Amino acid sequence: MGHNVLFLSAFLGFSVTAFLPVAASAAKMEAGIASPVEQAFQALGTRYRYGGSSPATGFDCSGLIAHVFEQAWGVSLPHSVRAQSQLGVRIRRAELAPGDLVFYNTRGSPYSHVGIYVGEDRFIHAPRPGGAVRVESMKIGYWAKRYNGSRRIAASQPES
Repeated sequence: MGHNVLFLSAFLGFSVTAFLPVAASAAKMEAGIASPVEQAFQALGTRYRYGGSSPATGFDCSGLIAHVFEQAWGVSLPHSVRAQSQLGVRIRRAELAPGDLVFYNTRGSPYSHVGIYVGEDRFIHAPRPGGAVRVESMKIGYWAKRYNGSRRIAASQPES
């Protein structure tokens, strides 16, 4: 992870390691088990593709989330923003922790977009056709106006 983290930090203009959850213990890292946030950072730059769910073919927003949680924890999540918005535990914005899901109204319909909170009021997501997986600030007017809520998914989330 060393060189990639340094490159990402320089490229993004902030410390990527600051966003990695404290819960990612050294034992997990040595065993090759990554957190959802670490898995999401590995997808940075992957092109957007409607219905996409892999780095090879591209991701849409919910496909990115499903892929990340499957790779990190072996948890199978549905490939649907609406369905993902019903999982886990609802949390307040002030309680956000890295790895939580953040939902937005981007199509005039609640829960039409999803990303993963990475810390410091930023989230990673697959934005739209022509775009690529990237990190954005939740404070940007566009996202701030469209925030719908957030959910916390447990590593032992039941399959749907």
